Amino acid sequence: MSIEALLNGESKNVEYKLTPPSRSINYTKTAVAFANGQGGCLVFGVEDQTLRVVGIAEDKVFTVMDSISDAIVNSCEPLIIPDITMHDVNGKTVIVAEIAPGLQRPYHIKSLGQEQGTFVRVAGTTRQADQPTIRELTIEGSSRSFDQVQCLGLSVTEEDVEALCASLTKTAKDNAEDPSKVKTVTEKQLLQWGVLAEQDGQLVPTNAYAILTGNEAVRSVVQCGVFKGTTKAMFVDRREFAGTPQELIEESYQYVLRNIHMGARFKGVYRQDVYEIPPDAIRELIVNAIVHRSYIDHSSIQIAIYDNRLEITSPGRLPMGQTIERMKQGYSKIRNEALASAFEYMGYIEHWGSGILRVLQEVRDAGLPEPEFLGGDTDLRINIYRNGSETGIVTGLRRDSLSDDGIVTGLRRDSLSDDGIVEGTTSKTNTAPNAAIAVVPSQKERILDALRKNASISISDAIRILGVQERQAQRILKSLIEEGSAVKIGAARATRYAEAKKRTEPHE
Repeated sequence: MSIEALLNGESKNVEYKLTPPSRSINYTKTAVAFANGQGGCLVFGVEDQTLRVVGIAEDKVFTVMDSISDAIVNSCEPLIIPDITMHDVNGKTVIVAEIAPGLQRPYHIKSLGQEQGTFVRVAGTTRQADQPTIRELTIEGSSRSFDQVQCLGLSVTEEDVEALCASLTKTAKDNAEDPSKVKTVTEKQLLQWGVLAEQDGQLVPTNAYAILTGNEAVRSVVQCGVFKGTTKAMFVDRREFAGTPQELIEESYQYVLRNIHMGARFKGVYRQDVYEIPPDAIRELIVNAIVHRSYIDHSSIQIAIYDNRLEITSPGRLPMGQTIERMKQGYSKIRNEALASAFEYMGYIEHWGSGILRVLQEVRDAGLPEPEFLGGDTDLRINIYRNGSETGIVTGLRRDSLSDDGIVTGLRRDSLSDDGIVEGTTSKTNTAPNAAIAVVPSQKERILDALRKNASISISDAIRILGVQERQAQRILKSLIEEGSAVKIGAARATRYAEAKKRTEPHE
């Protein structure tokens, strides 16, 4: 980093000291924090409030440099060796002590011990690390992945292993375009991923096993809530989900879809059914939160829906070497190696690092503001702002206000104008008195449209098209079959559905 950049103000990676404090711990703890994070620079001779360059007296420069080096080397453990240089700024000498990211984490102040002497950087300040953070740093320092560590107090049987293999295989086939190409998960594969480990000739479960089976030995919870306004001051609704990753993804995804607006985008005389936030982006962010969160931190993933945004918060600091900027560029740093392998097999992750790029592109294509990435020091928060009125999308309807046939239900009279137009929708597309009912196509119409465009579809296709649970998708398909609009082909897992061909009566 250039000296000009270092003088732009304090940040996560820069801290100013007017002069070396009499108590060296006032800056050695910052050196520890830099080593435990992305590295950083201590700049001596600059006033932090005014950014005024005061400098270090010329006759004391080398003495000060030696004292800074000695204090950091002698006070910190494991050993931290700073790179100390001096720079001329408008005729005044500034001393810079650069600390590289450490590989032997956690670093701490010797005299305070590891528990009290470990520090990290949080939003430009140096703070004492809590126990989950110290454990996370210890895992990083040992070059291990927490999810591949044996889960103490948990045992596993052959039947348990078979059940997990069957569950992962089913999910992979449900998510695959061609289920016949999906290979069955085996015990050997679980060992290779690190979901299982061997100890004294016996199979033992790792933390990844506990997570993938929804076992409470490793906390895995998603808290969802809807709030009135733009803060958490007033709850409208809240739910908490626990279970396997598959269950967490599906339940939280459906919760969001139920509580955001659905509308339509018009292209000429054609109407396209859309949500105000792209569903694929929502699902991708939920998947990322579950696979990349810190499971050492016992906090829950939080999904909050406000009037102006969808907010997803994932517990845990960013992994060593990862930054928000690099993440947005597609750089991937895997925190949970075993989970990432299982998620890739199940079809939740296509290519490591591509998920955030897809989210950015989908949100951009929807005409919404670019997602906001916040934090990274103790947790990661991503906001997608709701802005349907500027995208040409008719909004104002929540999915739970629709019946199975797509008819608007439960709308209060005061949500309609005198002309019967749903408040918050664009008058350009609502010209008829019953415009509110015409906005959303029926679920049956959406399935029929898919049947016309494809030779056949599976139940998984129907679930994806409708964004509903399997039972409801089956009920709608059954109704279409009874009406004579669709036919069922095959049986069991090979079942597919096709459009019923209309019979043409012969001319007499």
